[in-house]
Amino acid sequence: MKTILEIYKIGRGPSSSHSIGPERAVKQFLQKYPQTERAVVTLYGSLAKTGKGHLTDKVIRKTFGKIECEIVFDENTVLKTHPNTMRIVAFAGEREIGAATVESIGGGDILFDGEKADNLPQIYEHNTFGEIKTYCTVNEIGLWEYIKAREGEGLETALAAVWEAMQHSIMQGLSNEGTIPGPLGLQRKAAYLLRQKKPDESKETRENRLVCAYAFAVAEQNACAGQIVTAPTCGSAGVLASVLYYMQKRKALSDEAVIRALAVGGLIGQIIKTNASVSGAECGCQAEIGSACSMAAAALSELRGMDIDQTEYAAEIAMEHHLGLTCDPICGLVQIPCIERNAVAAMRAINAVKLASLLQGTRRISFDAVVETMYRTGLDINARYRETAEGGLADLYKQ
Repeated sequence: MKTILEIYKIGRGPSSSHSIGPERAVKQFLQKYPQTERAVVTLYGSLAKTGKGHLTDKVIRKTFGKIECEIVFDENTVLKTHPNTMRIVAFAGEREIGAATVESIGGGDILFDGEKADNLPQIYEHNTFGEIKTYCTVNEIGLWEYIKAREGEGLETALAAVWEAMQHSIMQGLSNEGTIPGPLGLQRKAAYLLRQKKPDESKETRENRLVCAYAFAVAEQNACAGQIVTAPTCGSAGVLASVLYYMQKRKALSDEAVIRALAVGGLIGQIIKTNASVSGAECGCQAEIGSACSMAAAALSELRGMDIDQTEYAAEIAMEHHLGLTCDPICGLVQIPCIERNAVAAMRAINAVKLASLLQGTRRISFDAVVETMYRTGLDINARYRETAEGGLADLYKQ
């Protein structure tokens, strides 16, 4: 299994698969073919069908800079590759000098010309939660110690940068108001939620309001192409960030404690990515929001000092109750239902941890089993409900 830092990518939204992935693809392509004078980029599958809403074309053109770039949205050709596939062809004058097929597999990760994810550098000898739990139990260590031993020096520094970027995205989101770009004319709501304090507000209401405000802040920043941190994707970036931000402020927790929580959340995300998918185009929103909810639940479990069984239970609850969740973005934008869904998942993560702490020792479903179920369910979901904006709310909504 690869480093957990692959889960956390700092970049601009609105989509890890539709903006960060293509941006990285073009940069790497130009490194290989620096003599490129003109390029033709063909987008297939979900990249073609929702690319305009996700600003894919704008990101590609911006990355090519002054190089002439033609972008083709091919919604009809069906390739036997990942749903997010693009073909880049480079020219010098009229002569073709290079080409590459790139898959944007989720979380900002890309694969060139049939490259296999399994062939990328691996630093963990275990791939499932069950294997990791067994190792930790035998060696009498916690998840943080397990992660630290494999990631080595530099982990805390890297995660500190991740946490700083997450906090910045929340603060920026809370400081901005107005309309989110796009045909929906959607208003930013993060700052509004923050102001909605009532004189008789209960502790529970305050928690819900603040967590939602923080989640909205990140998700709105993402929708406006602001800088966020994938966790595990752009579209689900608000879940983990909002839960950790709220808990740090509420409990006056140190950054060191949050960094350990980020590590455990990242481990959960990497287990999901290794054994299933974090791509909405491949497995629906259960792979994005469901994974983010599991990551947040596990991270919060670490903050609360819960043991490995309780952490597994919390992560399992969080994922299990997102099974079957479809990805049906209206107009192909990462706005409705995506922004609100971040807030709902953040609250669900907190509730999953509370439930796991109350029901310790009663779990019947393993985290690994629910991850495999999510993947199988995702493959069974009709393509209309996997980030193509052809079904569900995207189909029924009329402006």
